[in-house]
Amino acid sequence: MYQLNGVTKSYRRGKTSVDALRGIDLSIADGDQVVIQGPTGGGKSTLLQMLGGLDRPTSGVIDFDGTDLAKLSEARLTRVRSENIGFIFQSFNLIPTLTAQENVETALVPLGVKPAERRTRAAAALESVGLGERLTHLPSELSGGQQQRVAIARALVKEPKVLLADEPTGNLDESTRDDIMALLEGLWRDRGLTFILVTHDSTIAKRAPRLATIRKGTLTVRESTRK
Repeated sequence: MYQLNGVTKSYRRGKTSVDALRGIDLSIADGDQVVIQGPTGGGKSTLLQMLGGLDRPTSGVIDFDGTDLAKLSEARLTRVRSENIGFIFQSFNLIPTLTAQENVETALVPLGVKPAERRTRAAAALESVGLGERLTHLPSELSGGQQQRVAIARALVKEPKVLLADEPTGNLDESTRDDIMALLEGLWRDRGLTFILVTHDSTIAKRAPRLATIRKGTLTVRESTRK
């Protein structure tokens, strides 16, 4: 699935250069679940953006199923993201004037899916996250946990190979956090997804089969002892 070799990302800050990632090497197989944990500013979200093709490294290789994402044209990179990668963010990123079903449908528009099929697939995706009776509700009519479920449905409706989640429970209380994590882990198992999640929450990190810790742009990986 993923093979990262020597991935470095540097930014200019005034007259100085800041390394967000420093020579990252990482292998992620099909169907893996990996949690990336670290302090704010440590590079974890930057790494996730590289895996999702949302940003390019300064140097190094990001091999995704045999293709180096760093070398793709913008058009091809956009296509890879649209077809293969689902994103979930802390802020939900729902369009406030669209219903839950319409928000989910937006993920299928770039793929050229016809309207009738979009509606059917969006409804099924919402049903799979427990919102089958909330299709016509606007985001403002939903709780935070329900809004994140809509965002999860939107990420899954295109049937991606990879699910990337950046602090998906950061805006939720502990009870809702646990519900969302149980949902995500169930979807990972049932659908055979490759699931990569960024968090600062140690409670979530302890649940992971593989934990990657990133500090000052340097990554260490360990296998969990959780059974």
